[in-house]
Amino acid sequence: MSVKNALVSTAICVVSVIVALAIGEGVLRLKNQAMDNYDIEMWRYARELKVPSPDPVLGHEHRPSSEAELQGVDIRINGQGLRGGPVAPRDSVERRILFLGSSVTLGWGVPEEQTLTVRLQRMFDAAGGPKTEVLNAGIGNYNTVRYVERFLTRLEPLKPTDIVVHYFVNDAEELPPGGGNFLLRHSELAVTLWIAFNRLFQAQGEASLVEHYRQVYRPQASGYRAMLQALSKLKSHADSHGVRIYLMMTPDVHNLKDYKLGFIHERLQKVAAEMGFRYLDLLPAFQDLTAEELWAMPGDPHPNARGHEIMAKAIFPALKSASPTN
Repeated sequence: MSVKNALVSTAICVVSVIVALAIGEGVLRLKNQAMDNYDIEMWRYARELKVPSPDPVLGHEHRPSSEAELQGVDIRINGQGLRGGPVAPRDSVERRILFLGSSVTLGWGVPEEQTLTVRLQRMFDAAGGPKTEVLNAGIGNYNTVRYVERFLTRLEPLKPTDIVVHYFVNDAEELPPGGGNFLLRHSELAVTLWIAFNRLFQAQGEASLVEHYRQVYRPQASGYRAMLQALSKLKSHADSHGVRIYLMMTPDVHNLKDYKLGFIHERLQKVAAEMGFRYLDLLPAFQDLTAEELWAMPGDPHPNARGHEIMAKAIFPALKSASPTN
């Protein structure tokens, strides 16, 4: 074959691959308009509602004053990067309860009016007593190190009277900086292929998940030690500013009937007692339910609206009893 023919063949091959990839990208985008692909919706969340943070500890933050429909649910972010509407002037409320956490706290897949924090707001409004505001600082792909750092460097001016650490079982994991390359930031096809490739090499099943968490919660694990340091910093701040502080332990909802992650709850209960957090374990409130009753949608294990209702009802008595008037 001549050099010219070889170059023509190579060019045809390259163009064919590019056209095939473009068609694949287009087909995927049409399919994913239904918003029923959990991985793609999380990818869209990162693109539409997050921005890189100048703080390397945080990695990313919410884009202030932004809004997007994700997984069929509208998510609005206010000027402070919190989910929901504007924050009230501080002198207009006697009590301000700030929830710190990840996408479980945010209420991924749950309409705003059905989230834990909005439900609690309605409960406090109905109960009377000191005028109370409940704020939602949850951000997807945050762990304890990140949400504590964000409070201390971004949200402290909100001057909460109460802070609830809405702790999830993976909050002691170390998180990579994120960001991805150009293709992963802009192509649904690239994201889909990357996720499929990684899952081929990931251990699957409940036994693997349990072993993973046993490694995460080893006393010498760096992520675990960083989590303890972050909680200690937050408790020191709370003590010096007269802030009531709670640790609300949230279970993984894959298998509640035969729950295998109780050792994490026991560890965090001990941590809370040693540090002086008010501790509340949500596992008993969930244990009679199945994953199918609680998942936001098939393939998405975030607690749905029913899960958020359960959480709100479980923690409200503890928050209400801590009111200055009680």
